[in-house]
Amino acid sequence: MVKKVIKFFYLETAALHKAAYLLGFFAILSQVLAFLRDRLLAHTYGAGQELDLYYAAFRIPDFIFVAIASVVSLSVLVPFIIEKEKNGLTAQAGKEEVKKFIDDITSFFSILIFCVSVLAFFLIPSFSSFLFKGFSGEELSSVIFLSRIMLLSPIFLGFSNLLGSLTQAYNRFIIYAFAPLLYNAGIIIGIFLLSPRWGINGVAMGVVLGAILHLLVQVPFVTKLGLFPKPKLDFNWSSVKRVATLSLPRTLSLSTSHIATLFLISIASLMAAGSISIYSFALNIQSVPLSIIGVSYSLAAFPTLSRHYADKNIKAFVSQMAVTTRHIIFWTLPAMALFIMLRAHVTRVLLGSGLFDWNDTRLTAAALALFSISALSQSLLMLFTRAFYSAGRTRKPFLINLISTLILIIGTYGLVKLFNAWEAFRYFIGALLKVDDLTNTAVLMLPLGFSLGIILNSVVHWISFEKDFGGGFTADVKKTFFDSFSASVIMGAATYVGLNMFAPILNTTKLWGIFLQGFMAGMLGIMAGVLVLLLLKNKELEVVWESIHARFWKAKVIATDPEII
Repeated sequence: MVKKVIKFFYLETAALHKAAYLLGFFAILSQVLAFLRDRLLAHTYGAGQELDLYYAAFRIPDFIFVAIASVVSLSVLVPFIIEKEKNGLTAQAGKEEVKKFIDDITSFFSILIFCVSVLAFFLIPSFSSFLFKGFSGEELSSVIFLSRIMLLSPIFLGFSNLLGSLTQAYNRFIIYAFAPLLYNAGIIIGIFLLSPRWGINGVAMGVVLGAILHLLVQVPFVTKLGLFPKPKLDFNWSSVKRVATLSLPRTLSLSTSHIATLFLISIASLMAAGSISIYSFALNIQSVPLSIIGVSYSLAAFPTLSRHYADKNIKAFVSQMAVTTRHIIFWTLPAMALFIMLRAHVTRVLLGSGLFDWNDTRLTAAALALFSISALSQSLLMLFTRAFYSAGRTRKPFLINLISTLILIIGTYGLVKLFNAWEAFRYFIGALLKVDDLTNTAVLMLPLGFSLGIILNSVVHWISFEKDFGGGFTADVKKTFFDSFSASVIMGAATYVGLNMFAPILNTTKLWGIFLQGFMAGMLGIMAGVLVLLLLKNKELEVVWESIHARFWKAKVIATDPEII
């Protein structure tokens, strides 16, 4: 039994859809644990000041992880690993080239992350007082202490990313996908076992535990492969310089988006207590389609895109992008429709217990709806960014992200000012999202500004990709967008009808009643959407059905899409 489990984890997965489905499956499991984590936090602390402090403190270590650990991210290292492997005259020689490269990068990263972490430990008080002006006294001291505890997490997650680049390059997606489950499990352990004694500090300790588990799960395979890194002082600066040159624009690009998040959290700290928690809970929930669809497909496609570009097969490169984009659109647009229509039900079922009251639910649901309008853009942005990285073009995504982030920051600040100054606009947003009787609705401008900025960012990336690589990319995905958009509109309408139809026959004052109402309405909407796709003879629906049929019925199926690998 143990051998079968180990064999399953070491399974090589090279086909796009099989890899994406495996990543998606584990992403669902990870999201289940993430929902349990958030429900426990909501139940224990509610959308209040103490949880605001935790989420604010989390952002500084998170920014350090993005700014520093991105140097060894799989998006940067996978193309190098593939290149080194190809450079060897034999398989063994290629592996030796990879080993030397990984040792050099590990040595450099070890020195870098240690120096940055020590420096950050002493600068966190200054950063916190500057960023979170809504906190003072004991509140600010708590943010500083929590941030210092969680400073350990970027170190472990950075090394885990480095090992993850190897598991990705060798198509061991299951190991990589399992790591986030353990990360969330660590936080849950912190909530269950540590927070009763140490309060919110115990949750921060759980974050560190989760990061350690995230790293440890990848160690056995990399060790078995003979590529476990060994730091050394005499590392090859030329390899480090190449990686740093390529990763710097990406690091700056990712940093700009996290600076935007820090800016939004900073604004939320000036609002009523619980605003940071509302924003964070909604952000976590809306990340479900991003994690299950966007991350899964972009990760699964990345090694293949890198190999196509390394082989100078631009036609196959663009074709792979088109196939992946079509499937992201196919899955994400319907998910957007369901999230918008079922926002209150999703939020209440996931978070509605303990100190998390009905007003918290309504406000979080409204924020979730505003986040959801950019779900497709967020997923596509991940794919386009990886496409540019696989081609070694990191400057363009950086410039696009920089300009888009500046627009996002300025636009969100303007929306908050407009919301507070213009009563008609405030009433319109409140009435549209059915929260006009609540007082702390200004927080909704944060997800609205975020979504508008992300949509702009993805559109510019799309246009740039079409311009740089051409190949009829847009023409190849047009029909899928039309099909999925049409199905999503009908799905949303059918779901709305279902909510009204099932409401009188279910006790919606109870959790089970709310769940059943949302579930049954959602299933009605999905059936309506599938019917529309069948009538439109949607190509992606046929591919999904054939994949499922071949997997579970073991039938020999002739692929209808020759571009799928």
